[in-house]
Amino acid sequence: MIRESLELCDNILLVGPARLPTRYGPFRIYAFQCPFTGEDHVALVKGQIARREDVLVRLHSECVTGDVFGSERCDCGAQLDAALTKLGKAPRGALLYLAQEGRGIGIANKVAAYHLQDHGLDTVDANRVLGFPADLRTYKCAACVLRVLGVKSIRLMTNNPAKIEQLESYGVRVSSRIPLQVPATAANIRYLRTKKSRLAHLLETPVVNGPRARRGSGRR
Repeated sequence: MIRESLELCDNILLVGPARLPTRYGPFRIYAFQCPFTGEDHVALVKGQIARREDVLVRLHSECVTGDVFGSERCDCGAQLDAALTKLGKAPRGALLYLAQEGRGIGIANKVAAYHLQDHGLDTVDANRVLGFPADLRTYKCAACVLRVLGVKSIRLMTNNPAKIEQLESYGVRVSSRIPLQVPATAANIRYLRTKKSRLAHLLETPVVNGPRARRGSGRR
Protein backbone atom coordinates (compact mmCIF):
# COMPACT_ATOMS: atom_id res chain seq x y z
CA MET A 1 0.00 0.00 0.00
CA ILE A 2 1.17 3.47 -0.84
CA ARG A 3 0.53 6.00 1.89
CA GLU A 4 3.02 8.79 1.88
CA SER A 5 3.35 12.49 1.50
CA LEU A 6 4.91 13.54 -1.78
CA GLU A 7 6.78 16.83 -1.57
CA LEU A 8 6.89 17.05 -5.37
CA CYS A 9 3.19 17.99 -5.47
CA ASP A 10 2.48 19.96 -2.32
CA ASN A 11 2.44 16.88 -0.08
CA ILE A 12 -0.38 15.15 -1.91
CA LEU A 13 -1.44 11.97 -0.10
CA LEU A 14 -2.01 8.88 -2.27
CA VAL A 15 -3.69 5.78 -0.79
CA GLY A 16 -3.92 2.43 -2.59
CA PRO A 17 -4.15 0.58 -4.82
CA ALA A 18 -7.04 -1.81 -4.24
CA ARG A 19 -8.75 -4.02 -6.80
CA LEU A 20 -12.05 -2.67 -8.15
CA PRO A 21 -14.00 -5.03 -10.43
CA THR A 22 -16.70 -3.12 -12.36
CA ARG A 23 -19.17 -3.78 -15.15
CA TYR A 24 -16.72 -1.93 -17.42
CA GLY A 25 -13.88 -4.27 -16.50
CA PRO A 26 -11.23 -4.50 -13.77
CA PHE A 27 -9.59 -1.38 -12.37
CA ARG A 28 -7.28 -0.45 -9.52
CA ILE A 29 -8.63 2.27 -7.25
CA TYR A 30 -6.61 4.93 -5.45
CA ALA A 31 -7.76 7.73 -3.18
CA PHE A 32 -5.80 10.95 -3.12
CA GLN A 33 -6.01 13.97 -0.88
CA CYS A 34 -4.88 17.46 -1.76
CA PRO A 35 -3.82 19.36 1.36
CA PHE A 36 -4.03 22.70 -0.43
CA THR A 37 -7.78 22.20 -1.08
CA GLY A 38 -8.78 19.64 1.56
CA GLU A 39 -10.57 17.62 -1.11
CA ASP A 40 -10.49 13.84 -1.41
CA HIS A 41 -10.52 12.49 -4.97
CA VAL A 42 -10.44 9.06 -6.63
CA ALA A 43 -8.38 7.55 -9.44
CA LEU A 44 -9.38 4.42 -11.34
CA VAL A 45 -6.42 2.91 -13.20
CA LYS A 46 -6.44 0.17 -15.82
CA GLY A 47 -3.30 -1.63 -16.92
CA GLN A 48 0.23 -0.34 -16.56
CA ILE A 49 0.40 3.42 -17.06
CA ALA A 50 3.74 4.28 -15.42
CA ARG A 51 6.32 5.51 -17.92
CA ARG A 52 3.79 5.16 -20.74
CA GLU A 53 3.03 7.62 -23.52
CA ASP A 54 -0.43 8.53 -24.81
CA VAL A 55 -2.34 7.08 -21.86
CA LEU A 56 -6.12 7.42 -22.25
CA VAL A 57 -7.37 9.69 -19.43
CA ARG A 58 -10.61 11.25 -18.30
CA LEU A 59 -10.86 13.97 -15.63
CA HIS A 60 -14.45 13.78 -14.42
CA SER A 61 -15.81 16.24 -11.89
CA GLU A 62 -18.28 14.86 -9.38
CA CYS A 63 -21.95 15.27 -10.29
CA VAL A 64 -24.21 13.50 -7.82
CA THR A 65 -27.36 14.45 -9.73
CA GLY A 66 -26.12 13.12 -13.06
CA ASP A 67 -23.71 10.36 -12.01
CA VAL A 68 -25.83 8.89 -9.20
CA PHE A 69 -29.44 9.89 -9.85
CA GLY A 70 -29.37 9.86 -13.65
CA SER A 71 -30.40 13.50 -14.08
CA GLU A 72 -30.70 14.67 -17.67
CA ARG A 73 -30.26 18.35 -16.81
CA CYS A 74 -26.60 17.85 -17.74
CA ASP A 75 -24.51 15.37 -19.73
CA CYS A 76 -22.35 14.26 -16.79
CA GLY A 77 -23.76 10.80 -16.17
CA ALA A 78 -23.72 9.94 -19.85
CA GLN A 79 -20.15 11.23 -20.19
CA LEU A 80 -19.01 9.15 -17.21
CA ASP A 81 -20.55 6.04 -18.71
CA ALA A 82 -19.01 6.76 -22.12
CA ALA A 83 -15.56 7.39 -20.61
CA LEU A 84 -15.59 4.20 -18.53
CA THR A 85 -16.77 2.22 -21.54
CA LYS A 86 -13.83 3.53 -23.57
CA LEU A 87 -11.41 2.80 -20.73
CA GLY A 88 -12.82 -0.69 -20.36
CA LYS A 89 -11.93 -1.41 -23.97
CA ALA A 90 -8.49 0.19 -23.81
CA PRO A 91 -5.33 -1.69 -22.78
CA ARG A 92 -4.50 1.00 -20.22
CA GLY A 93 -5.85 4.27 -18.94
CA ALA A 94 -7.12 6.23 -15.96
CA LEU A 95 -10.19 8.10 -14.78
CA LEU A 96 -9.72 10.76 -12.12
CA TYR A 97 -12.99 11.41 -10.29
CA LEU A 98 -12.66 14.88 -8.80
CA ALA A 99 -14.65 16.21 -5.84
CA GLN A 100 -15.64 19.40 -7.66
CA GLU A 101 -19.43 19.22 -7.57
CA GLY A 102 -21.24 21.85 -9.61
CA ARG A 103 -18.07 23.00 -11.41
CA GLY A 104 -16.54 23.60 -7.99
CA ILE A 105 -19.35 25.43 -6.13
CA GLY A 106 -20.66 22.44 -4.13
CA ILE A 107 -23.98 20.64 -4.07
CA ALA A 108 -25.94 23.22 -2.06
CA ASN A 109 -24.95 26.07 -4.37
CA LYS A 110 -25.56 23.83 -7.37
CA VAL A 111 -29.15 23.23 -6.26
CA ALA A 112 -29.53 26.99 -5.76
CA ALA A 113 -28.22 27.46 -9.31
CA TYR A 114 -30.74 24.91 -10.57
CA HIS A 115 -33.50 26.94 -8.92
CA LEU A 116 -32.34 30.04 -10.78
CA GLN A 117 -32.15 28.07 -14.02
CA ASP A 118 -35.74 26.92 -13.47
CA HIS A 119 -36.62 30.62 -13.50
CA GLY A 120 -34.89 31.42 -16.77
CA LEU A 121 -31.16 31.90 -16.15
CA ASP A 122 -28.57 29.77 -17.91
CA THR A 123 -25.85 27.87 -16.06
CA VAL A 124 -23.30 30.70 -16.40
CA ASP A 125 -25.56 33.52 -15.23
CA ALA A 126 -26.94 31.41 -12.36
CA ASN A 127 -23.42 30.92 -11.01
CA ARG A 128 -22.68 34.63 -11.30
CA VAL A 129 -25.86 35.65 -9.48
CA LEU A 130 -24.71 33.41 -6.64
CA GLY A 131 -21.33 35.17 -6.59
CA PHE A 132 -19.25 32.53 -8.37
CA PRO A 133 -17.36 32.47 -11.66
CA ALA A 134 -18.73 30.33 -14.45
CA ASP A 135 -16.24 27.58 -13.58
CA LEU A 136 -14.42 27.40 -10.24
CA ARG A 137 -12.53 24.16 -10.85
CA THR A 138 -8.78 23.64 -10.78
CA TYR A 139 -6.81 20.67 -12.12
CA LYS A 140 -3.58 21.18 -10.19
CA CYS A 141 -4.20 18.16 -7.98
CA ALA A 142 -5.12 16.02 -10.99
CA ALA A 143 -1.87 17.02 -12.68
CA CYS A 144 0.04 16.01 -9.54
CA VAL A 145 -1.62 12.60 -9.46
CA LEU A 146 -0.80 11.92 -13.09
CA ARG A 147 2.81 12.83 -12.35
CA VAL A 148 2.91 10.63 -9.24
CA LEU A 149 1.45 7.71 -11.20
CA GLY A 150 4.29 8.14 -13.68
CA VAL A 151 2.29 8.97 -16.80
CA LYS A 152 4.50 10.53 -19.50
CA SER A 153 1.77 11.88 -21.79
CA ILE A 154 -2.00 11.54 -22.11
CA ARG A 155 -4.82 11.38 -24.61
CA LEU A 156 -7.47 13.38 -22.80
CA MET A 157 -11.17 12.61 -23.19
CA THR A 158 -12.76 16.06 -22.99
CA ASN A 159 -14.71 18.73 -24.82
CA ASN A 160 -13.31 21.42 -22.53
CA PRO A 161 -10.15 23.21 -23.75
CA ALA A 162 -9.64 24.76 -20.30
CA LYS A 163 -8.75 21.33 -18.93
CA ILE A 164 -6.00 20.96 -21.51
CA GLU A 165 -4.67 24.47 -20.85
CA GLN A 166 -4.55 23.93 -17.09
CA LEU A 167 -2.94 20.50 -17.28
CA GLU A 168 -0.26 21.74 -19.66
CA SER A 169 0.40 24.74 -17.41
CA TYR A 170 1.14 22.24 -14.62
CA GLY A 171 3.53 20.25 -16.80
CA VAL A 172 1.29 17.45 -18.11
CA ARG A 173 1.86 16.69 -21.79
CA VAL A 174 -1.47 16.28 -23.60
CA SER A 175 -0.67 14.50 -26.86
CA SER A 176 -4.24 14.58 -28.19
CA ARG A 177 -7.84 15.35 -27.34
CA ILE A 178 -10.53 12.67 -27.61
CA PRO A 179 -14.00 14.23 -28.01
CA LEU A 180 -16.61 13.00 -25.54
CA GLN A 181 -19.90 14.34 -26.84
CA VAL A 182 -23.00 12.36 -25.90
CA PRO A 183 -26.55 12.65 -27.30
CA ALA A 184 -28.53 15.68 -26.18
CA THR A 185 -31.93 15.41 -24.51
CA ALA A 186 -34.83 17.82 -24.36
CA ALA A 187 -33.88 18.43 -20.72
CA ASN A 188 -30.26 19.43 -21.35
CA ILE A 189 -30.22 20.95 -24.83
CA ARG A 190 -30.07 24.54 -23.51
CA TYR A 191 -27.32 23.60 -21.06
CA LEU A 192 -25.22 22.04 -23.82
CA ARG A 193 -25.70 25.03 -26.09
CA THR A 194 -24.59 27.31 -23.25
CA LYS A 195 -21.44 25.23 -22.75
CA LYS A 196 -20.67 25.61 -26.45
CA SER A 197 -21.48 29.32 -26.78
CA ARG A 198 -20.40 30.73 -23.39
CA LEU A 199 -17.88 28.24 -21.99
CA ALA A 200 -16.09 27.51 -25.29
CA HIS A 201 -16.60 23.76 -25.11
CA LEU A 202 -15.70 22.01 -28.34
CA LEU A 203 -19.10 20.57 -29.21
CA GLU A 204 -20.92 19.96 -32.42
CA THR A 205 -24.09 22.05 -32.33
CA PRO A 206 -26.32 20.09 -29.93
CA VAL A 207 -29.60 18.87 -31.40
CA VAL A 208 -32.33 16.73 -29.91
CA ASN A 209 -33.33 13.64 -31.84
CA GLY A 210 -34.03 9.95 -31.32
CA PRO A 211 -35.57 8.04 -28.41
CA ARG A 212 -33.68 9.90 -25.65
CA ALA A 213 -35.28 13.15 -26.76
CA ARG A 214 -38.75 11.68 -26.29
CA ARG A 215 -37.84 10.70 -22.73
CA GLY A 216 -36.51 13.95 -22.26
CA SER A 217 -26.45 14.83 -16.96
CA GLY A 218 -23.10 19.85 -14.56
CA ARG A 219 -19.72 18.73 -17.35
CA ARG A 220 -18.48 20.07 -17.95
